[in-house]
Amino acid sequence: MKKLIEVTNVYKTFGIKGAADATVLEDINLSVREGEFLAILGPSGSGKSTLLRIIAGLIPASTGTISYLGQAITGVNPGVAMVFQSFALFPWLNVLENVMLGLEAKHISEADKREKALRIIDIIGLDGFENAYPKELSGGMRQRVGIGRALVSDPDVLLMDEPFSALDVLTAENLRRDLLELWLERKIPTKAIILVTHGIEEAVYMADRAVILSTGPAKIVQDITIDMPRWRDKKAFEFTNMVDRIYSLMTRREMRRAEDAGGQNRKVVALPSVTAGALTGFLELLEDLNEKTDLYKLADRFVMDIEDFFPVVEAATLLQFAKVVEGDIELVPAGVDFARASVTERKELFKEQLLANVPFAGQMLNIIESKSNKRMNIEFFEDIIRRSVGMEAAAQQMETLLNWGRYAEIFEYDNQKEQVYIEAAEQN
Repeated sequence: MKKLIEVTNVYKTFGIKGAADATVLEDINLSVREGEFLAILGPSGSGKSTLLRIIAGLIPASTGTISYLGQAITGVNPGVAMVFQSFALFPWLNVLENVMLGLEAKHISEADKREKALRIIDIIGLDGFENAYPKELSGGMRQRVGIGRALVSDPDVLLMDEPFSALDVLTAENLRRDLLELWLERKIPTKAIILVTHGIEEAVYMADRAVILSTGPAKIVQDITIDMPRWRDKKAFEFTNMVDRIYSLMTRREMRRAEDAGGQNRKVVALPSVTAGALTGFLELLEDLNEKTDLYKLADRFVMDIEDFFPVVEAATLLQFAKVVEGDIELVPAGVDFARASVTERKELFKEQLLANVPFAGQMLNIIESKSNKRMNIEFFEDIIRRSVGMEAAAQQMETLLNWGRYAEIFEYDNQKEQVYIEAAEQN
């Protein structure tokens, strides 16, 4: 099959004011051929979306090249179109007009644009909604418009950045099936799809191949062929075995090798979107089980998708309350102590693990303590995080840091003044 996209020796580094630059992607090499459905997996903040944007030409690589049909590209990649997590529709335009935006760069008549847009609207299941505005549509319908806008230009490669994550479970499942049907039955001209996802089941269900990224900085840990017949049964042994295999790979300790090396290559450790309360409940659950437990079976026991467990598993292992070996999770001594401790003792134990394993939390504390009024505008910290993990992930990262820091009582947050401060200083 013809090679459509080739990524060669790509690095991406973000400059951080007053600190060493942060390398997000390191020596990424991969290719995508005609007929492939590729999933890109990795922990939170592993640079998946950054890589997708570099392939699209929306942001430049620091070094390395992106090639389309054998030609190195500079600027926007002419052979791709992108579907975003946030729908990214213009509220003042109706469905037809939003889809037609995908043809703005095409030198064709308005009549031809309209005809192509109407055809795609019919294909994606929105016939009859051409004149509806985004506010009149459900989340799933809005994402269908986003997909239609991407497909209308007949891209060789469709790039999808967690397109189902903002949808409810049933809507997301329905949209996955519909998209997969369009792809498998060749109802769309797209020759390859690249899907960024945090969902392991989603990747195994949809893709023919999965590339797994580590963090701190991101490198390709594994490139796995998913060779199973369509349509795939999520309860089949072959399916669950593949999910378990990928889960084991993604929870191996070497996935965070640079962070374990003292964070020298990354100033901001990527944090999963998990509250301290949710993590506490998870650790209590593991303590009650009192044994090494298979993650997939644990998810099945509580009637949850396995990827719903992944962020809290990340949090537990990142803070070294638990360890995962070959897809099995168990508490380490610090986790056992935490689960059995009183409320006050838990806060102190959480503080110890947070400062030991999330260097940026300690940096925040040191910066605040160096200020005479023991306060610092949150924008200062957000800017550092933004340069390390990108715009979209920065808000979530800051939210998690504030939640963990406040639980550990190492700092507080003044919502009105938008400042992080040390509470003891306020009481003097």
